[in-house]
Amino acid sequence: MFAAHEPSDLGRFFRGLTEYAFHARLGIVDPPLVDYVALLLVRFLRNDGLEIPPGIGQHEVTDVTHMLLTVRLHAEADEAREEYRHIGDSTLFWSGLYPEALHRCARPGVEDALVGYREAGKQAYWLASTLEPEDAAEERRLLERLSREYDLCVEGLAEVRRAWGDAA
Repeated sequence: MFAAHEPSDLGRFFRGLTEYAFHARLGIVDPPLVDYVALLLVRFLRNDGLEIPPGIGQHEVTDVTHMLLTVRLHAEADEAREEYRHIGDSTLFWSGLYPEALHRCARPGVEDALVGYREAGKQAYWLASTLEPEDAAEERRLLERLSREYDLCVEGLAEVRRAWGDAA
């Protein structure tokens, strides 16, 4: 599913910031969860996983819910699981690091759009967890925790962003 170790300087930088944010600032000690979030940052900030969030341009923020519904259910479980995980990762990244971008994308007068965006992320992680094979119990539990602890991860990423600003 994902590599737990990122050997680059960028990976070490984000692992340190993420550990600081989750451990010292939030009091959360969950190494697999923190490693996942740190690796998510590396993947997305390298631009190979970064996508403009649904809502920029011609679509609305709520389109992420539509993305959940259009994952090809007839596709292989591995492919659907990765699509759901990517939706969860994208919503977590944007919600935690750049919520102001999501606020700008929301349709005027629709305050629930951002709540729906985050709920879609939680649901995406949960759906991905249900598609994990039986022999991947550890990954399934991690995806379940990402779904359950999504808001905490958003808060952790906001702390990472603050620490990142302090480090600059």
